[in-house]
Amino acid sequence: MSTPTKLVPTPGQTVGPFYGYALPFEKDNELLAPGSPGSLRLQGTVYDGAGETIPDAILEIWQPDADGKIVQQTGSLVRDGYTFTGWGRASVGHSGVYTFTTVNPGPTGQVPGKPAAAPFISVAVFARGLMNRLFTRVYLPENKEALATDPLLSSLDPERRKTLIARRDPDGGLTWDVRLQGEGETVFLDFQ
Repeated sequence: MSTPTKLVPTPGQTVGPFYGYALPFEKDNELLAPGSPGSLRLQGTVYDGAGETIPDAILEIWQPDADGKIVQQTGSLVRDGYTFTGWGRASVGHSGVYTFTTVNPGPTGQVPGKPAAAPFISVAVFARGLMNRLFTRVYLPENKEALATDPLLSSLDPERRKTLIARRDPDGGLTWDVRLQGEGETVFLDFQ
C-alpha cells in the first residue's frame, strides 16, 4: 500500500499576455462620452519597480456617479454615448499611459450631520509579471477634511497616503500614476 501524498496548491499564472480579440471593446475607457456635461479625463502612467513604463497593462475602474450613487444599469459593454456606466477598462499604450473619460465621483454612504466622505474611484491593475490583479483606489484631491478622516487613508503613513491621491490638472482633469513597486509604490489593497 502506498503512502498518501500531500497535495500542494497549483501556483497562479502570470496575468496576460493580453490579446486584442474580445478583451478591448469600442469605447471601453469612456464611462460617458467625451464632452458630456461634467465629463473629465483621468489619466496617468503605469511604472514598474525600476521606474520604466509598462506598455501592456490594463486598468479597470468602478465608481459612483457625480452624486455618489452606485450605478445599477446593466450592459456596461454597450456604450450608448449618454449613459454613465460606472465601469471602464483602459489598455495602456506603448508609452505606458492610460486615459479614461469619466466624472468626479461623489461621496458614497453619506450620513446626515456627518462630514462628507472622501470620494474615490476603485481600480484594478492587470500587468505582465503579476500573478493576480492588484486592487487600489484613487481619491480626489480637494476635500482635505474628508481625506484626513477617510478610514483607509488615515491608516497609512503620509508618504504612502500620497500614492492614492490624484493631482488636479489645470483643465479640471485628474492625473494619477501607478507604481507597481519601488520608490513611491502605490498602496495596493488585500481583499480577504
